[in-house]
Amino acid sequence: MNIQVAVLCDAATEDHGKLNLLGSFDTIYTPQLPAVHPQCAVALRVTFSPGDEGPHKLKLNFVNADGHSIMPPIEIPVAVALPDDVHFLTRNFIINIQQLKFAEAGLYSVDVRLDDKSQAAIPLLVKLPPQAVA
Repeated sequence: MNIQVAVLCDAATEDHGKLNLLGSFDTIYTPQLPAVHPQCAVALRVTFSPGDEGPHKLKLNFVNADGHSIMPPIEIPVAVALPDDVHFLTRNFIINIQQLKFAEAGLYSVDVRLDDKSQAAIPLLVKLPPQAVA
């Protein structure tokens, strides 16, 4: 398995196998805490090889700097079967998140795991605007 794209964005779509991203970001500025980010998406583009065939579990976990989850983990069953005429299989995953809550400013991460093995981490920084810092 190879993760080609792992990104946090405003929105994502898929069209005939193409992954379309809108507004990729790694920082959220909020005027107050706690903060709620109304809508975002985690977009993944993953390539599977013949050795990856079979059932798998993709898991996303939003964590704070201490590694504590800030929302329940998202688990997605993934069945990988390569047709005989291909050497690899690419799949796009789009996970829409609404009302993502942040208790405090700081570093967060979206941890991406396949079968409980870490595959990627998408960093996210939550900040108060400079004029809001007291």
